[in-house]
Amino acid sequence: MHALPAHATVLLTQAVDALLDAPAPPPPQDGLYIDATFGRGGHTREILSRLSERGRVLAFDRDPEAAAQAQAIADPRFSIRQEGFSHLGQLPSTSVAGILMDLGVSSPQIDTPARGFSFRFEGPLDMRMDTTRGISVAQWLVDADVENITEVIRDYGEERFAGAIAKAIVARRQERGPLSTTTELAQLVADTVKTREPGQNPATRTFQAFRIFINAELEELQQALDAALLVLQPGGRLVVISFHSLEDRIVKQFIAKHSKDEYDRRTPFAAPKPMRLRALGRSRPSAAEISANARSRSAIMRVAVRTDVGALA
Repeated sequence: MHALPAHATVLLTQAVDALLDAPAPPPPQDGLYIDATFGRGGHTREILSRLSERGRVLAFDRDPEAAAQAQAIADPRFSIRQEGFSHLGQLPSTSVAGILMDLGVSSPQIDTPARGFSFRFEGPLDMRMDTTRGISVAQWLVDADVENITEVIRDYGEERFAGAIAKAIVARRQERGPLSTTTELAQLVADTVKTREPGQNPATRTFQAFRIFINAELEELQQALDAALLVLQPGGRLVVISFHSLEDRIVKQFIAKHSKDEYDRRTPFAAPKPMRLRALGRSRPSAAEISANARSRSAIMRVAVRTDVGALA
């Protein structure tokens, strides 16, 4: 058995400060807030501690273990939906005072061998956020061809040896059967990738790529961001914490796109659609936080505020 370290919520105080720093009226403590990725509830509990009796928190998480953990919060102001956070678009228009998206994988997910997220532990090659549906990485690799595997590792892992790794995976499958465990994949990648950045396991990018792909994480993020524009009320905050460049690029470009008036080139004399967001900046964890929690070192937090509701038109 492996001892599992406690999950440390990244940018806990800073993220909730940014989320609740909204002008009145209505008082921000009375609003409905979304914790779009409950994880182990660190952000949720901090938000609840600052709300009034009229405030509410609705959390989303498709991980059954996270949803089970949420049952420990015996607060009538809190509820959780066991589904992906792209479903927040089902909420009424302009009904939400703030949305927090912490896109990181939680420590319990990484450190539980049976989930298959980590190359550090022997476990099934699964990596699904929701273990009750979809196919695991191992199941996908049974039939995936070299071209498909290469594309996933290259596009989602930004791995320059994607082609070589994909060929090695298919060759292994043909010779000895498909990969089924995390350590088998990690060893295969280590045998294939001969050079790597100092301090980084050769399998890091491949594991990231397979996890993002099998959970459709980038598609889920884009859908959730689009939904945020519909459900945020004027003055409502959008706070997003990203942990790798692919996520952060999507968030950065999304905020930039909606932080300017949109002109339709087909009708140059028509009035532009007004900006929907105003960027409020980005921040990183402090040196003290990184020292206490090494997993926070790659985090980037971006904050934006919803502009006038007329921009919905």
